[in-house]
Amino acid sequence: MKMKRFVFLFFIIPFTLQAQLKDSITRVVIMEGAVNFRDAGNYKTADYKTVIKGKIFRSASIATLTDKDIQTIEDLKIRTVIDFRGTKEALLAPDRLLSNTDYTLCPAGSDSIPTPAEIANMIKNSDFLINMYNDKSIQYYGERYKPLFQKLLTLPDDEALLFHCTGGRDRTGMAAALLLYVLNVPMSTIEDDFCASNIYLRSMNARMYESLTKISGLTISDVEDKMRLKPEHIRSFFATIKSHYGSVESFLEKECGIGPEKVSLLRKRYVN
Repeated sequence: MKMKRFVFLFFIIPFTLQAQLKDSITRVVIMEGAVNFRDAGNYKTADYKTVIKGKIFRSASIATLTDKDIQTIEDLKIRTVIDFRGTKEALLAPDRLLSNTDYTLCPAGSDSIPTPAEIANMIKNSDFLINMYNDKSIQYYGERYKPLFQKLLTLPDDEALLFHCTGGRDRTGMAAALLLYVLNVPMSTIEDDFCASNIYLRSMNARMYESLTKISGLTISDVEDKMRLKPEHIRSFFATIKSHYGSVESFLEKECGIGPEKVSLLRKRYVN
């Protein structure tokens, strides 16, 4: 069934995305009650090593996991969950977790997430998405992402970690980009991983885009273009960090508490 689903996807997406999909299929975890659930591992690093698979996962909302999904979580040994949603956002759709899960809510910058009507107005009058990746958001990056790296430093050897937000694309995408950067994955791969959410959120996005089209009065193609994740978004994310801190490494040390020694430890733990 899984293979049939991916074969179908392969033929309906544009040719330019097929290589990306073919590569990331190996990381997708099929869930009944969650989408964009992916393993962050199995990527090649710049020094020809490989990020370990089965230790770090990313996802969209896990509020509606089924009993079968919970068994998958158990099988994957996911006992630590980092949630990047806002406080109200999380209360409205609580994560479904295994008992005794080490759960951390990291709401920095997420309690002011705009409503659909506000999003519709912003995409009509400005480049809405780019503001999530530039100077207007950088004040939140350290507080939001520090817990992820601190938990990874102390994660038990026989357990795995999951990080997520609602759509698993913007806040989660930035976290994945920082993580892969720390693990020495090439930027081209980081960009591909970031943009892969466009594929795995197709159904969710279609419903959202239809609603935004009705509210904004824009065409569906205009809304899709405004909301599609693009390499320039994650490039802006890293460029903004560099402009404020001098380097990504300086940001990681000052705001996330991982200097050179801890970066080396993370690579030792999650790359082989």
